[in-house]
Amino acid sequence: MFELNQLRCFVAVAEELHFGRAAERLHLTQPPLSRQIQILERVLDVELLSRTSRSVRLTPAGRRFLIEARRILRLSEEAAATARRIAAGQAGSLAVGFTAASAYRTLPDLVQAIRRRLPEADLLLKEMVSAAQTEALASGRIDVGLLRPPLPEAADGALRVARETLMVALPEDHPLAADEAVPVAALAAAPMITYAPDEARYFHDLVAETFAQASLAPRFVQHLAQIHTILSLVRSGLGLALVPDSAATLRVRGLVLRPLASPPPRPVELFLVWRRSNDNPVLPVVVDLAGGLLPAEQSQN
Repeated sequence: MFELNQLRCFVAVAEELHFGRAAERLHLTQPPLSRQIQILERVLDVELLSRTSRSVRLTPAGRRFLIEARRILRLSEEAAATARRIAAGQAGSLAVGFTAASAYRTLPDLVQAIRRRLPEADLLLKEMVSAAQTEALASGRIDVGLLRPPLPEAADGALRVARETLMVALPEDHPLAADEAVPVAALAAAPMITYAPDEARYFHDLVAETFAQASLAPRFVQHLAQIHTILSLVRSGLGLALVPDSAATLRVRGLVLRPLASPPPRPVELFLVWRRSNDNPVLPVVVDLAGGLLPAEQSQN
């Protein structure tokens, strides 16, 4: 099989049609250049150049082979450049797991930052609940996850990327919608829509802790998994709900969000998690970008 160096020698001679000029272009002397062409012709068992003492011309086979030789050299250069970009974390692919709620604000912000810094990187986005992300990280099916606490043991790298509070979601014509902030006690008698403990344990526990802190036993009428579904049912008048403030980005018509008069016992948090043993060159760049998503004062709280 021929070598890339032999192709470079052939292309130089074919373009210059002069061994002396081609040798000068390649920073060679003529004898080794001639040997490379001879070896190439022997390997191919084809005469590529017609030589006389006064001229060099391409044979019909040589003219066709010149097209292919240029293409092979171009592909080899592109492959080398791509490998260097991947090694430098400038290209490649990254599999990202995310929860549905993280797609309201954090995921779009992260994807936008990645597209700006790494326009050649391919992102494989996979919507998963936190438990599924834990398994996917352990098996290597995703490189990073956007999930809620508790953080999985399989992920020894973690970075908090969002910190928000719970808001009261209520129809815009509800009496409490006129208040700037809603006391938790005002929700005690209202029908409440909350989160299913088996599918949305994190938010289920946050809501339970919020009412427990106020020594209240709310009347839950529905237990659901997805925030957008909960908001739709709040709008229908089925009940009120506590949702993260990022849910405001959904802009559900006929619905308003109001803060609680007293803060919940703990904030709503979202973490980017990964395995430090993962040698994907894109990963450190994405972790660095994720570090800029949360304001400095929140990341220190």
